Amino acid sequence: MKTSSPKIGFDRFIQLDWAAAALRVRAGTAGLDDLNELLDTAELGVEARKKTRTVLNRLWLEPRAELSAFAEQGINLYKAQPDVPVAALCWGMAAATYPFFGKVAELIGRLSAIQGDCAAAEIHRRMCETYGEREGTRRMTNMVIQSQASWGTVERVEKGRRVIRLAPMTVDSDELTVWLIEAAVRYAGKPIPVTSLQSLPVLFPFTLSRPLTYVVSNSQNLCLRSEGPSNQFVALRATL
Repeated sequence: MKTSSPKIGFDRFIQLDWAAAALRVRAGTAGLDDLNELLDTAELGVEARKKTRTVLNRLWLEPRAELSAFAEQGINLYKAQPDVPVAALCWGMAAATYPFFGKVAELIGRLSAIQGDCAAAEIHRRMCETYGEREGTRRMTNMVIQSQASWGTVERVEKGRRVIRLAPMTVDSDELTVWLIEAAVRYAGKPIPVTSLQSLPVLFPFTLSRPLTYVVSNSQNLCLRSEGPSNQFVALRATL
């Protein structure tokens, strides 16, 4: 039986100010005209603009039904905490919405964990192991890396041959911390060991400074599960 490769989805370069504008539109602090003006300035072609809007729609404007409440929580965070890093909100939403984006982030986080940088060729090789050696995998991986660079998390050097992780953003808000952890659980599609929360590769751009077990235990959307005396996992709370 032939198995199909996973869908890519995140197939465009997305500047941070475009994603931030879509967030503001969803929050009601900006209009679609503001977003369209940014895209006009970028002088995208008709097809490129259409595909860019599709990604932005899925991120903030028209999230999938199962992510609508999660997106709304991010919007409420933005409204309640004016100094919340917009890049963190967009990162969490992208990881939860697009497994392709999350996989690139996870690989960069893993491969750069020791020395702070990694070879782009190694990222491409591992992405092809998951998404296949099909047309577009390499190009779309580059799109995601380029987007993540625009979002202030990595830098591409040596003509794009190496990727350097930049200094992480410190997250000291309980609400943002638990929201990002939820994004990671949604990306993983399964419970995550509590012991790994401080160093989740998919969240490599962030330093979570709050007491994580305590924060998770107070979450309405996450719960702690025990498997044995010393194994605790973070999982999405079941809804009726």
